[in-house]
Amino acid sequence: MMQPKSTHQPSACHGVSRRSFLTDTGMGFTGLALGAMLAKSSLGAPPAGWQSKIDRGRSGVKPKAKTVIWIFLCGGVSHLESFDVKPELNKYAGKSIEETPYADVLDPKKVGANIQAGNPNHGNRKVIMPLQTGFQRYGKCGLEVGDWFKEIGTCADDLAVVRSLWTVDNDHGAQLTFQTGRHVREGAHPTIGSWATYGLGTLNENLPEFVVLGTPTGDCCGGAWTHGASYLGPEYAGVRLSTDPKKPLPYLAPADTMTAEEQKQNFSLLGRLNRISGIDYPGDKDLRARIKAYELAARMQVSIPAAVDIDAEPAHIKTMYGLDRPETAGFGRNCLLARRLAEKGVRFVQLYHGGAFGSPRINWDAHEGIVENHVGQAASMDQPVTALLKDLKQRGMLDDTLIIWTTEFGRTPITQGVGATGRDHHPFAYTCWMAGAGLKPGLRYGETDELGYDSVTNPVSVYDFHATVLRLLGIDHTKLTFYHNGSRRRLPDVHGHGVDGI
Repeated sequence: MMQPKSTHQPSACHGVSRRSFLTDTGMGFTGLALGAMLAKSSLGAPPAGWQSKIDRGRSGVKPKAKTVIWIFLCGGVSHLESFDVKPELNKYAGKSIEETPYADVLDPKKVGANIQAGNPNHGNRKVIMPLQTGFQRYGKCGLEVGDWFKEIGTCADDLAVVRSLWTVDNDHGAQLTFQTGRHVREGAHPTIGSWATYGLGTLNENLPEFVVLGTPTGDCCGGAWTHGASYLGPEYAGVRLSTDPKKPLPYLAPADTMTAEEQKQNFSLLGRLNRISGIDYPGDKDLRARIKAYELAARMQVSIPAAVDIDAEPAHIKTMYGLDRPETAGFGRNCLLARRLAEKGVRFVQLYHGGAFGSPRINWDAHEGIVENHVGQAASMDQPVTALLKDLKQRGMLDDTLIIWTTEFGRTPITQGVGATGRDHHPFAYTCWMAGAGLKPGLRYGETDELGYDSVTNPVSVYDFHATVLRLLGIDHTKLTFYHNGSRRRLPDVHGHGVDGI
């Protein structure tokens, strides 16, 4: 039987698919052409009434926080001399743990190479190290804080201190664990910042959803994985901003010889080509991310310089953050930028302190000379972080901004290093604090034993911590999932429970 002759006429536009044609005439893959956006006179500000349409993993509970500022101290801060001070260390200084009434804290399942007695014949007998600094009680809550952190101590009544953290990695891969909920041997997984922005989106379409300030960790500890998005797609990865106020985004700066009009035309053509390719390959997440990146990059060239320009800040604010002192100016600037970015709607700001490795003076890894190390590190961090807390509070931003101060693990109660001047890595117990976003102020949650060796009351795993942060953002960590390699993935994997009582 003969088939009726087709009445379909082929397109005269050879090389353009039907889908491409339809999309180009109004059924947009990305919604807006890059060229059209560049042509808008309102390019530095979001449209009136604009808000994120993303809404994944909602818990059904009203969120306490809309923005997170995550301060991560690389190398491992001593909980014993910061926010979980242990005077018993002075009493038993010079003795092994076995020679104290607390010998039973040495749970065989938790005794790693860093806590073993060592070989006295080799001159490396590991003994209890006394506190290396004094401490005071602060605020109405009476929080004990080591003298290296006096400025933060003045904010004691605003802090919710978690003293019973523990993690699963005894080496610096613990930095990656705290960002992704995975051991470093498991490779790249999405970070908490990428999960938060994947679930909630941004509050300002002209700025990145997830920004990274400071020097991230080295390749030994996860490197770019510590602020990446892995299988969620590169559009949810952290965007690094330079600390150079003149070039916050040097990789976006147009060539000096290119005029604004020429750049606009180039972006317009590139946007159209990418958009056509995106229509024909809608499943290509890397292409989608590239299109989104070009669109965002065009807007960021206008919005980012304005966001990071602190010249307009009052002199007393700059002084408050320590911008007038060389030891605090660098991190102080980043803390001030974090406030400005949060103010403008960036969902997740990650602040690294001490991310560069290779010298004990540029990170918190105090295997030797803990006094020199922690005094120097605290001197550059204490004032700026305190300023950030107080500035957010005085602006009313602490009500819906969650600020987190944490590190990868603690330090051992026993000695390590030449001349017994340092403390080793300690994953079984350490401390972090949070503030704002509906948390109970002046709170101490969880306890360690008298030597600070083990978390004994209300232990909080890294997974529990992640679940708690997501809960404060209004996300149920069991519902925020992504299908990858045959299974539903989530941030705390199969572990983790939100911490009640904070």
